[in-house]
Amino acid sequence: MTTPPDVYDNPLIGRYASKAMSERWGPVRKIRTWRRLWLALAEAQAELGLPADDGTSPRVRPEQLAALRAHLDDADLARAAEWERKKRHDVMAHIETFAEAAPAARDIIHLGATSCFVTDNADLILMRESLHQVCETLAAVVDALGRFAATWKAEPTLGFTHFQPAQLTTVGKRACLWVYDLVLDLHELERRRDELPFRGAKGTTGTQASFLALFRGDHEKVKKLDRLVARKAGFARVVPVTGQTYPRKIDSQILDALGGLAQSAHKWGTDLRLLAHRQEVDEPFEADQVGSSAMAYKRNPMRAERMCSLSRYLIGLPSMAADTAATQWLERTLDDSACRRLYLPQAFLAADAVLRIALNLANGLAVNREVVGRNVRDYLPYVATENLMMAAVRAGGDRQEVHELVRTHSHAVTARVKDGTGSAAELFDRLRAEPAFGKVDFAATLEPRQYVGRAPEQVDEFLADHVEPVRKRYAGAVGMTAELHV
Repeated sequence: MTTPPDVYDNPLIGRYASKAMSERWGPVRKIRTWRRLWLALAEAQAELGLPADDGTSPRVRPEQLAALRAHLDDADLARAAEWERKKRHDVMAHIETFAEAAPAARDIIHLGATSCFVTDNADLILMRESLHQVCETLAAVVDALGRFAATWKAEPTLGFTHFQPAQLTTVGKRACLWVYDLVLDLHELERRRDELPFRGAKGTTGTQASFLALFRGDHEKVKKLDRLVARKAGFARVVPVTGQTYPRKIDSQILDALGGLAQSAHKWGTDLRLLAHRQEVDEPFEADQVGSSAMAYKRNPMRAERMCSLSRYLIGLPSMAADTAATQWLERTLDDSACRRLYLPQAFLAADAVLRIALNLANGLAVNREVVGRNVRDYLPYVATENLMMAAVRAGGDRQEVHELVRTHSHAVTARVKDGTGSAAELFDRLRAEPAFGKVDFAATLEPRQYVGRAPEQVDEFLADHVEPVRKRYAGAVGMTAELHV
C-alpha cells in the first residue's frame, strides 16, 4: 500500500526496511492471521468434540468451518473500520466483519476467547517469523564479513587503543571482532526465536474458565485445547500461565536481543567511519553517487552513518518494552496496547533496515592497501620499540634503562613530528646511537608481519569454529546481497 503524499510516511517503510518485513506488520497480514487463529480455535474445538447446548450434538459443524476457511484472506478493512467507529473496539469490529462474510459461522467465531487470543497470539506468530528473517539476514552478514576477514587475514594494519596507534593487528583480525559481536547476537536471537512460546487459549484472566464451561467441566479437554491450538499455529510450547495477556517480559527480552544487534552494528559502523577518515577502508560508492550537494569531491561514509543512525533508534526501543513489562497491573492493563502497536513493528523494521545496510556494506568493503601500508610504515618505528627493547635486554641491557631510553626518544621524535621538523624514522637513528642498543639488528625489525602475532592464525581458527557453523545452519542465506532503496 502506497502512503498518500499528503500524510506522514514512516521512513522505515518508505526508505529503509524490506518489503517482506513491512508487509508482515501491515494491517492485511494482521487480520489474515487473526482469521486463521479463529479458524484454528474452531477446528480444535470441533476435534475435541465441543458439545452444543443440548449436550449431544456438536457445537461446531463442518459447514461452519468451511465457511471460515473460505474467507481467510478477503478481509474488508474498510468495512471493519466502519464497525470500529461504531463499536470502539478493533477486535469486535473484525469479528463482525468476519461474521458478515461467513454468516453460517457467526455463532462460533471467537467462542470462549478474549481479544488477546487473537492479538497476542498473532503478535507471537509475527515476531517468530520476523526473528527468523532477522536471523537469516544476520547470518548472511556474518558470512560476508567472514569472507572479508579471510581475504585480509594477514594484511598488517595499525591497531588502536584509545584511538591512539598501538601494536599492529591485521585487517582480517579486526573484522573478526565485528563478526564475533554479530555471532553472539545471532545466538541470542536464535534462542529467543526457538524458545518463543504461544499464548494459546487461556480466557479472559488466564484461568480458562470460559473454555471449562464450554467443555462442561472437562479439564483434560481444556488442556488439550490449549496445546492443539498452539500446534495448529506451528508452536510446540505454550506459555504455562498468563493473565489476560502473555507476560510482557517476553516482548522486553526480544527487544533486548534486537537492541543488542543494534549495539554491534553501531560499533562496527563507527569503526568504518573512523577508518574512512583515515582513508584505509571505503564503503561501497556507486558511479553516480553524490557525496555532498556542495562539496563535489566528498565520499562520505553515508551507509555506515545511516546504519549507526538507525541502530541508535533501535537501541532506544527496549527501554519502552521494559517500562511496559514493569508497569502491568495484576492480570493486565490496557496501557500496553498503544505503545506495543508502535515499538514491536518498529523494532523489527529497524533491525531489518540495519541488517540490509550491514549486508550491503559487508559485500562491498574496499581496503586501500597502499594507505594501510603507508600508515603502518609511518608508525613502525614506534611499534618496533617493544621488540627492540627485548633484543637489547637479551644482549645484556638493563630493562628499566632501555625502557627509559625508548620513552625519552619516542616523545622527542613525536614532538618533532607534530611541529613538522622531523619524522618517525628518526627514532631508529636515535636508538642506534645509544650503547644499550649497540648489538641490536635494526634491519630485522622492519618487516610488519612479524608484529601481528597470531592474528592470521586466529582468523582461520575463528572462522572455522564460529562462522562455518553459521554457514551450515543458514546455507540458503550464504551469498545473499541487499540493494539499498536510497
